[in-house]
Amino acid sequence: MTFRFEKMSEQHLPIVMSIEKLAFTHPWSVQNFKDSLRSGSIGFLLGVAGQWVGYTVLMPVIDELHILNFAIDPKEQHKGLGKRLLSLVIEFAVDRHFKDIYLEVRQSNVIASGLYQTQGFVEIGRRKGYYPVVGGREDAIVMRKNL
Repeated sequence: MTFRFEKMSEQHLPIVMSIEKLAFTHPWSVQNFKDSLRSGSIGFLLGVAGQWVGYTVLMPVIDELHILNFAIDPKEQHKGLGKRLLSLVIEFAVDRHFKDIYLEVRQSNVIASGLYQTQGFVEIGRRKGYYPVVGGREDAIVMRKNL
């Protein structure tokens, strides 16, 4: 498989939003993405066979990198693409000498949690009621990878 990576810009947001709305029950808004990119966060897109299939938004904070958003088009999941995109994030962090990578993941998202664990992320805490769900809230698992 030939992968393509590209830095995200606001021009990519229609593509990003089409994936975002498929991947999440409570998606970010276009404005959330614009605000993140305008405030110094960095986005990357993952392409395969001429099609964008995933993206991530990263927020650098001194010597830490925070994964704010991470998604693979649901039609393209379970093909190793999440692992490839996460490898890009880790490589990006190592190249820029970040000491840790942090993220939150829904406690119900065992597939994503498993992916993060296979790449060296460990649970360091929980945020009670962090994510909205139909009829309430769901805890977030806070994970860290030490570089």
